[in-house]
Amino acid sequence: MLNKLRATLDSAFLSTGRVFSRLGVTPTGWTFVGLSFALLSAVVYGKPGLGGQSLAGLLVLASGFFDIVDGAVARATGMMTKRGAFLDSTLDRLGEVAIYLGIMVGGYSNPEWVLLAITFSLLVSYTRARGEALGTKLSGVGIGERSERLLVLAVLSLVGLASYGVLVVAVVAILTFLQRTGTAWMNLSKEAESGRVLS
Repeated sequence: MLNKLRATLDSAFLSTGRVFSRLGVTPTGWTFVGLSFALLSAVVYGKPGLGGQSLAGLLVLASGFFDIVDGAVARATGMMTKRGAFLDSTLDRLGEVAIYLGIMVGGYSNPEWVLLAITFSLLVSYTRARGEALGTKLSGVGIGERSERLLVLAVLSLVGLASYGVLVVAVVAILTFLQRTGTAWMNLSKEAESGRVLS
């Protein structure tokens, strides 16, 4: 969903990329900065005495910001590579799972909700990767991509409702998984039918 909005903000992101590129840090470097904030938020969630869920929520927002920065710098400097995209996507998954586990360890949410959030968040990513490997575009399909999920979690954490944030993330991830699976199935079915007609 936010990916669709990003298309209208490309010029702003490009300007952001130019600003951060002057610091001399590569896109991969910014990817690791974003991961560091995600892992730090997981630690804060896991150890409530370190600042609580409000601080953790701020760290999640910082992680999301630098997730935008790495791509913006890559576009601004012409350093977009398949290798970088692969690393970024992989580390995004690592950071997201770490955040959910931190919430569970800190006792902010039922383990069942956390496991649902992790399982279906990963399935959302898998369905896109598998679907696009088969030739059907799934970017922007569904109500809750990673950006939306973490934004919801961060905002609810800021107001002391991380437990509800995990529940909302789980529900949104399940719905997005179903939307992507359905879209991929329909697209691939149309492709199969088209192939039969052509043959």
